Amino acid sequence: METSQKIFTDGGCSGNPGPGGWAYVIVIQALHEEQIAKKEYGGQKDTTNNRMELTAVIEALRALKTMNDAPRKATVCTDSQYVQKGITEWIRAWKANSWKTSGKKPVKNQDLWVELDKLAGEFTLNWEWVRGHAGNKYNELCDKMTQEAIASVR
Repeated sequence: METSQKIFTDGGCSGNPGPGGWAYVIVIQALHEEQIAKKEYGGQKDTTNNRMELTAVIEALRALKTMNDAPRKATVCTDSQYVQKGITEWIRAWKANSWKTSGKKPVKNQDLWVELDKLAGEFTLNWEWVRGHAGNKYNELCDKMTQEAIASVR
């Protein structure tokens, strides 16, 4: 029986910067059944939307590392083009240019990008952008959890 897993993530802020939250849901799919293997959320008092989007993926990959039976292969579904394009396209140039943008400025959130790059290297990952607030039940669940996290740190 072939199993696969999808990781749904979301992050957000109330104000940018402001109080923020992140969330993830790890879904295991086997044949025609799917189940939530793990979900979690958290928040920070003073942060940005992009930092929370990155934190959501980092926390999900940290959790995946601790799951005994989890395959080392997954699809990461994010509604953040910043995360999806950053990890699949932009990061190679940033690393080649000593973490500078094409405009020669320091890459924002470098600490999180470095951590995400390291964690992502431990898995075989596909990165999929999903439209936010478009009815995907796991993306919607992540959004709800993110809002709960924001409310908890206000």
